[in-house]
Amino acid sequence: MIAAFGLSRAQIVYVTEWKSEADKIVYVSDWKSEADMIVYVSDWKSEATADSGIWYFTEWKSEAHWKVYFTTWKSEADLVIYYSDWKSEAGYTEN
Repeated sequence: MIAAFGLSRAQIVYVTEWKSEADKIVYVSDWKSEADMIVYVSDWKSEATADSGIWYFTEWKSEAHWKVYFTTWKSEADLVIYYSDWKSEAGYTEN
Protein backbone atom coordinates (compact mmCIF):
# COMPACT_ATOMS: atom_id res chain seq x y z
CA MET A 1 0.00 0.00 0.00
CA ILE A 2 2.84 2.41 0.75
CA ALA A 3 4.07 2.26 -2.83
CA ALA A 4 0.70 3.44 -4.10
CA PHE A 5 1.10 6.71 -2.21
CA GLY A 6 4.86 7.06 -2.47
CA LEU A 7 4.96 10.22 -4.56
CA SER A 8 3.56 12.44 -1.84
CA ARG A 9 4.47 11.04 1.53
CA ALA A 10 4.34 13.93 3.97
CA GLN A 11 1.10 14.48 5.78
CA ILE A 12 0.39 18.15 6.02
CA VAL A 13 -3.12 18.06 4.66
CA TYR A 14 -5.39 20.59 2.98
CA VAL A 15 -9.06 19.72 2.49
CA THR A 16 -10.45 20.72 -0.88
CA GLU A 17 -14.07 20.93 -1.95
CA TRP A 18 -13.13 19.89 -5.49
CA LYS A 19 -12.50 16.24 -6.26
CA SER A 20 -10.58 17.17 -9.42
CA GLU A 21 -8.08 19.19 -7.37
CA ALA A 22 -7.36 16.42 -4.85
CA ASP A 23 -4.20 14.35 -4.64
CA LYS A 24 -6.13 11.79 -2.60
CA ILE A 25 -9.81 10.93 -2.44
CA VAL A 26 -10.38 9.83 1.14
CA TYR A 27 -13.14 7.83 2.76
CA VAL A 28 -13.45 7.85 6.56
CA SER A 29 -14.44 4.47 7.95
CA ASP A 30 -16.06 3.72 11.28
CA TRP A 31 -14.12 0.44 11.35
CA LYS A 32 -10.40 0.28 12.04
CA SER A 33 -10.21 -3.14 10.36
CA GLU A 34 -11.10 -1.78 6.90
CA ALA A 35 -8.71 1.20 6.95
CA ASP A 36 -5.61 1.55 4.79
CA MET A 37 -4.31 4.09 7.27
CA ILE A 38 -5.04 4.94 10.87
CA VAL A 39 -4.89 8.71 11.25
CA TYR A 40 -4.14 10.75 14.33
CA VAL A 41 -4.82 14.48 13.92
CA SER A 42 -2.17 16.67 15.50
CA ASP A 43 -2.24 20.32 16.49
CA TRP A 44 1.47 20.50 15.66
CA LYS A 45 2.74 20.68 12.08
CA SER A 46 6.14 19.31 13.15
CA GLU A 47 4.56 15.96 14.07
CA ALA A 48 3.17 15.39 10.58
CA THR A 49 6.04 13.44 9.07
CA ALA A 50 6.23 11.19 6.02
CA ASP A 51 4.09 8.05 6.18
CA SER A 52 3.43 8.56 9.90
CA GLY A 53 -0.35 8.63 9.80
CA ILE A 54 -0.12 11.80 11.86
CA TRP A 55 -1.98 14.50 9.97
CA TYR A 56 -1.85 18.22 10.45
CA PHE A 57 -4.66 20.09 8.69
CA THR A 58 -3.66 23.40 7.18
CA GLU A 59 -5.80 26.24 5.89
CA TRP A 60 -3.18 27.02 3.25
CA LYS A 61 -3.13 24.95 0.07
CA SER A 62 0.40 26.12 -0.72
CA GLU A 63 1.91 24.49 2.39
CA ALA A 64 0.08 21.18 2.02
CA HIS A 65 1.74 18.01 0.83
CA TRP A 66 -1.60 16.33 0.25
CA LYS A 67 -4.77 17.95 -0.99
CA VAL A 68 -7.60 15.64 0.03
CA TYR A 69 -11.23 15.38 -0.90
CA PHE A 70 -13.48 13.50 1.51
CA THR A 71 -16.01 11.27 -0.18
CA THR A 72 -19.08 9.55 1.19
CA TRP A 73 -18.52 6.62 -1.21
CA LYS A 74 -15.92 4.05 -0.24
CA SER A 75 -15.82 2.70 -3.79
CA GLU A 76 -14.37 5.96 -5.18
CA ALA A 77 -11.71 6.40 -2.49
CA ASP A 78 -7.96 6.16 -3.07
CA LEU A 79 -7.42 5.88 0.66
CA VAL A 80 -9.64 4.55 3.46
CA ILE A 81 -8.79 6.03 6.85
CA TYR A 82 -9.87 5.55 10.42
CA TYR A 83 -9.40 8.35 12.96
CA SER A 84 -7.76 7.35 16.23
CA ASP A 85 -7.43 9.23 19.49
CA TRP A 86 -4.08 7.51 20.05
CA LYS A 87 -0.93 8.76 18.31
CA SER A 88 0.73 5.37 18.82
CA GLU A 89 -1.83 3.72 16.48
CA ALA A 90 -1.14 6.05 13.57
CA GLY A 91 0.26 4.73 10.28
CA TYR A 92 -0.45 2.43 7.38
CA THR A 93 -2.19 -0.84 8.09
CA GLU A 94 -1.69 -4.25 6.50
CA ASN A 95 -4.82 -3.80 4.30
